Amino acid sequence: MTAPDPRTIAVLAAAGFPVDVLTDEQLQVFGSLSEEELALLLDIKARLDEVEPEVQAHGTVAGGALF
Repeated sequence: MTAPDPRTIAVLAAAGFPVDVLTDEQLQVFGSLSEEELALLLDIKARLDEVEPEVQAHGTVAGGALF
């Protein structure tokens, strides 16, 4: 297993992803995202953040990694 790209992890952290609580396996997945995948994930998170009060209650059920 290769180490996750620290630049990708830094971008995710700056966007508000809770990278400090992710497992090594989760960091590996996030750290191996392509530029296109990272851009899509950041776009989805930004749109979810815009409607946060409406979506926040579903964070536990839907997978807190995105929220």
